[in-house]
Amino acid sequence: MADAGAIRESHAIAPPAVSAARPYRAAASEAAHAAALVSPAVVLMTTLLFGPTAAAVAISFTDWEFGAASARFIGLGNFSALIPDPVFWKALGNTLLYVAIVVPACVGGGLVLALLIEANDRFRTFYRTAHFLPVMSTIVAMAVVWQTLLHPTIGLLNQGLHAFGFGGRNWLRDEGTALFALALIGIWQNLGFAVVLFIAGLKCIPGDLYHAADIDGADSSLDRFRTVTLPLLGPVMMFVLVMMAIRAFQVFETVRVLTQGGPNKASEVLLHRIYVESFEFLRTGHGAALTVVYLAIVVGLTMLQAKVIEKRVHYA
Repeated sequence: MADAGAIRESHAIAPPAVSAARPYRAAASEAAHAAALVSPAVVLMTTLLFGPTAAAVAISFTDWEFGAASARFIGLGNFSALIPDPVFWKALGNTLLYVAIVVPACVGGGLVLALLIEANDRFRTFYRTAHFLPVMSTIVAMAVVWQTLLHPTIGLLNQGLHAFGFGGRNWLRDEGTALFALALIGIWQNLGFAVVLFIAGLKCIPGDLYHAADIDGADSSLDRFRTVTLPLLGPVMMFVLVMMAIRAFQVFETVRVLTQGGPNKASEVLLHRIYVESFEFLRTGHGAALTVVYLAIVVGLTMLQAKVIEKRVHYA
């Protein structure tokens, strides 16, 4: 009888142990399925993003030239060569100036246009489409159109200035205006993207908050914008600012098509300089060092910008 009781106790205890093991097996199976689903994205991201970045960092420490069969490790030689290079500092200054012009204009102009579009029901769809078209357009083709508009003799801009008694300029070949002309094109290209993002943010603001603001005495449009719209657009504002900065740092096509960095490096920017060093002069190691510096500047400024702005962002 004692043996029978022991057997019954063992049978009574065994099932809970088996059932307790099932959640662990289920969790392990779920983790395996999740890893299988995520692995293609991880492989693609590693191959297309982290792989080239790691390769650029590795090449920056060598004297490799494009097409060469071998390379020699030179340490920080390529980076130290950038310090006395006046073209590098000119390209860096032009890039920062370009970003300083394009980003505030796109963020401020995008917010104003989004407010105007949403305030007027008539032709709202048309205005949204019209402002977003430059984002969808091929920038190389549009650069050719801008080249015609800014032409010193047949350009529409100079003809309009002459009609009002002002003198025209060779906008893309003048050291004083080349970079600003490119910045104008950059604003035209990116403004619609900011407008669409701000419109999406405005759509997410509950209308009840505006009614509450009216009851509290914020009856003017400026008061409602200051107390309701602007604070609730904080997350969108931060995203737009970061995206506009990244897109502005990526300026290349207009420089390549319209000015090639001239005249006298007046419109040279970092991304175009990387292309010239790597694929025209075939100084791939030097171009890779420029790439590393460029990535460090972009990532550093973007993170700093997001960190500073996030302190003033109110999340709903």
